[in-house]
Amino acid sequence: VQLQASGGGLVQAGGSLKLSCTPSGLTFSSHLMAWFRQAPGKEREFAAAINRGGGSTSYAGAVKGRFTISRDNAKNSVYLQMDNLKPEDTAVYYCAVGREYYTLPLTDVRRYTYWGQGTQVTVSS
Repeated sequence: VQLQASGGGLVQAGGSLKLSCTPSGLTFSSHLMAWFRQAPGKEREFAAAINRGGGSTSYAGAVKGRFTISRDNAKNSVYLQMDNLKPEDTAVYYCAVGREYYTLPLTDVRRYTYWGQGTQVTVSS
């Protein structure tokens, strides 16, 4: 299984970016998908998740109302639209393949079995 993430870059505060992730080697529509992020010196943290059908989403409090996760099962892709970016959003963003039904919460990294290589997002003030 490989996950190719793209769309990161440098943007000014208040700007927008859209991340994309296209997993291969699995049945995309059968899996929960999520985005996590990791800032320098900090642990990896949950940003957003979307269920298999795309009808249910979940967000971390820090990004709710500014980020939107979506997926296109026909294109085997998951997206993260990030608006009104803040300097504290600066991090490496990772897409992850998870298990739809599991005892661990969506925010727990152990729920996710495959990870992308990460894409850098830098927000300048």
